[in-house]
Amino acid sequence: MATRKIPRATARRLPVYYRYLNVLKDANKDRVSSTELSDAVQVDSATIRRDFSYFGELGKRGYGYDVAKLLKFFKGILNQDKLTSVALVGVGSLGSALMNYNFHQNTNLRISAAFDNRPELVNRVKSGIPVYPMSDLKQQLRDQQIDAVILAVPSTASQLVTNQLVEAGVHGILNFTPVRLQVPSSVQVQNIDLTNELQTLIYFIENNRQNEQDD
Repeated sequence: MATRKIPRATARRLPVYYRYLNVLKDANKDRVSSTELSDAVQVDSATIRRDFSYFGELGKRGYGYDVAKLLKFFKGILNQDKLTSVALVGVGSLGSALMNYNFHQNTNLRISAAFDNRPELVNRVKSGIPVYPMSDLKQQLRDQQIDAVILAVPSTASQLVTNQLVEAGVHGILNFTPVRLQVPSSVQVQNIDLTNELQTLIYFIENNRQNEQDD
């Protein structure tokens, strides 16, 4: 397949498609149309067709998409054929919740190591995951060949810890802190701001309510 650059928005939707295709497979459904996909994942059918077009001809006009073939294709694209280990830095309330969840359903991702600087937490196993002291961060990431990290530390420590992650050779950070991290171009950062997401949700709730009143 040609190495065509995929827009970030498209890349973010690929796991959504993959999860729904698994649902179709479990329901013994052989094929699906872009319209059916659109209704299920709440993405308009034109966008779905455009997303899929980046990867060549995945469907047939008048037939739709073969679920098994599409699932196999996206499984390869998303590296679902192999187990991928990620690390968690920061074993606070959010970090502990993520450790308990640990990507249990339909995914190849596993948190295999966690790090914290509190003596009462380190050198223990929590939710089946070993918790190491921060002094072991670089060595463990290299030894375990971990390339992606979930960052759930206090904001005041986020950039300092990020610098350590970069030095350890990490290429991806899922950032749960509100700080916009400074990283080299070789490192990808995905920002997850729960407060912002919730405030956005509340805005849309209020906006819809106001529109209903105006009608």
